[in-house]
Amino acid sequence: MNLLNDALNGLGDAFANLNDLPRIGLALALVAVAALISYWQRAGVEKDLASATARSFVQLVAIGYVLELIFNQENPLWTVLMLLVMIVVGARTSGRRGKATPHATRVSFLSITLGSALTLAVLVIGGVFSFTPQAIIPIGGMIIGNAMTTAAQVMNRMSDDLLDQRPQIESMLALGATSRQAAQIQFRRALRSAMIPHIDTTKTVGLIKLPGAMTGMILAGASPLEAVQLQIIVMYMLVGAVTFTGLISAYLTYREFFTPAYQLKSLTSPVET
Repeated sequence: MNLLNDALNGLGDAFANLNDLPRIGLALALVAVAALISYWQRAGVEKDLASATARSFVQLVAIGYVLELIFNQENPLWTVLMLLVMIVVGARTSGRRGKATPHATRVSFLSITLGSALTLAVLVIGGVFSFTPQAIIPIGGMIIGNAMTTAAQVMNRMSDDLLDQRPQIESMLALGATSRQAAQIQFRRALRSAMIPHIDTTKTVGLIKLPGAMTGMILAGASPLEAVQLQIIVMYMLVGAVTFTGLISAYLTYREFFTPAYQLKSLTSPVET
């Protein structure tokens, strides 16, 4: 009954804020312009653009109501459930991008779960954020989103390298190397390829662009210095999350390609989607 009341209250608030619709409509006009340009130049992305716009609208409105309900609950299990849903969706998305990696979805799920849990545990135990849905769900979403991308990058890079360098790896195995020793170069390359984009973003933050967390706070009326403090925390937090997830996914991925007898499994060229 409480959930139903909260949902009805949320609907009332939504109708009370209809003044925001003209602003949304003006922003939507930019999407229409993009579609017209695509049609004019025969880029062929009009349908994808329309689908993406409609899906994003429905998904964001739906998640808005869900968050309203969760924020009004005192039971922390709702927060944990929401994070778990995010992880499952992220693991499935990352798993589909895993190309030739065996059990890619399982690797993604474990990597994202452990990497995100470690990062959130450090932040909560250290007192950076309190374990409230208003804090943990947005922060967890950022962490899980970046962890999802990292897991996919690691699996893709390692599967490509193992496929391309199979003769060298098998030669090392024949000379008595363990699977970890034979795949050490590929392991390091996969981890590095996942971390470098985030490191480069951290290097240039504030010089090339103002990130989302900082921009959102400034638009909400916070002082630039307050926004900067939060953005610093977010940037360092994501570097940690990417590192944890990248290391775990690299370890789990390479193990999927070798048998217990230190033999490289049969590999097939990944099919691009």
